[in-house]
Amino acid sequence: MPHFSAFASETPERPAYIMANSGEVVTYAELDRRSNQIAHLLRASGVNRGDHIAIMMKNCREFLQVAQGALRAGIIFTPISTHLKQDETAYIITNCKAKLFIASASLAEVALEAASASGGLSRCLSVGGDIAGFERLDEQLASLPETPIEDEFLGAPMLYSSGTTGKPKGVYWEPHAESIHAEHPLSGSVGAFFGFGVDTIYLSPAPLYHAAPLHYNIMVLGLGGTSLIMEQFDPEQSLALIERYQATHSQWVPIMFVRMLKLPEGARTQYDLSSMKCAIHAAAPCPVDVKEAMIKWWGPVIVEYYSGSEGNGFTIIDSANWLTHKGSVGQAIIGEPRILGEDGEVLGPGEVGDVYFANSRPFEYFDEPEKTKNAFNEHGWSTMGDVGYLDEDGFLYLTDRKNFTIITGGVNVYPAEIEGLLISHDKVADVAVFGIPHPEFGEEVMAVVQPLDWANATDETEAELIEWMRERLSSVKVPRKIDFLEQLPRMDNGKLYKRHLQDAYREAG
Repeated sequence: MPHFSAFASETPERPAYIMANSGEVVTYAELDRRSNQIAHLLRASGVNRGDHIAIMMKNCREFLQVAQGALRAGIIFTPISTHLKQDETAYIITNCKAKLFIASASLAEVALEAASASGGLSRCLSVGGDIAGFERLDEQLASLPETPIEDEFLGAPMLYSSGTTGKPKGVYWEPHAESIHAEHPLSGSVGAFFGFGVDTIYLSPAPLYHAAPLHYNIMVLGLGGTSLIMEQFDPEQSLALIERYQATHSQWVPIMFVRMLKLPEGARTQYDLSSMKCAIHAAAPCPVDVKEAMIKWWGPVIVEYYSGSEGNGFTIIDSANWLTHKGSVGQAIIGEPRILGEDGEVLGPGEVGDVYFANSRPFEYFDEPEKTKNAFNEHGWSTMGDVGYLDEDGFLYLTDRKNFTIITGGVNVYPAEIEGLLISHDKVADVAVFGIPHPEFGEEVMAVVQPLDWANATDETEAELIEWMRERLSSVKVPRKIDFLEQLPRMDNGKLYKRHLQDAYREAG
């Protein structure tokens, strides 16, 4: 796989990516020129091969330019969630040992406070406007060369875990090669399975600071395809973009499926989606009913995978296999899954335990030796903290995150099962289920629902939902109480900040 700069020479006016809202087109030639200027800026700022930078940017034309500039300068770059507060942002900037920080002007308040509270920064730059005390990136690039730096080396992203169950951790991988022309590590396996290539038109509705959107857009550019980058997800706009640009590939999280499925019938059916060859989803468990509805609507183009920033395992499943193994996240193509019991013993098919992967590439949590050690067992197998089981055919099924398992009266209850049921109710837009303390049973099941219509946030709806669940779940799994929120704290990658909800309820007693 050539470096994207090869396409800048062969097809300079080909769109590398298009910003969905504005329609801005960044050609391969422009991406090449701008990323070269950024590489020069990094060197002029004293940021050299192996050094770290941090970026906190909304989806904008500059994001991939900065990423590609860092990648061709041998830099380790850390994208930071745009939803984090000052303390969390400062923690990541300091923890990753960033020398330089680039932020969107729309995030000025958090960016300024976090930069002030961080140690080690020698330079701060803004995009899309001014931040007090920051230099503007566009002004600093204006006079810099558009040709490559003399010492090009391959860099790498270092992403942080979402922090849904504790402080975020930086997942560090050494760059997989020295040359910027080295093949992307996913292109020969995952890219080939999904059919990415020069004709790919890839719809990317999620924030670029997340692992999958970042890696997949970089892979698309390395293969000469075109990305459609949404500034933010909107269910109907997503359908319109597929039709308008004849998108061939896309990547989603289950809550996006839910929101598209809950559009009015007229909106759902007015768009031609026949160009879609592969609609990929991951990041959170997908309720069986939701996936069945998507396959019925879009056809057998839905493909699911399970992995994480750690990259220690990767399973995959297409629509045909899923329909005969409903609820599975597939068979492994990277690593070998093992299910371990409480004492570390290997469990058999159908037995629920901690999900580990054997014989996979090792990783480390940056500057966190104890957390790195805790991710591996004595055999060198590693875990991402999920609970699940394997069937007789070697297909993996996830039940939930280990941290979110509810133990009530000695019985393990997995919130994902309850959430998957509740989200299918026509009055529910979103849901979070977690455990809260109970004086007799240890924990009890609690549900917080975001209603589709706030007028339904009533005692009557609560009673209706509880009774509806009693008809479909064993009594130990049915929440004793349901509260309503106008908006759940869900990240743009589909993951809930469930820990924040749980902590608030525990503190309230």
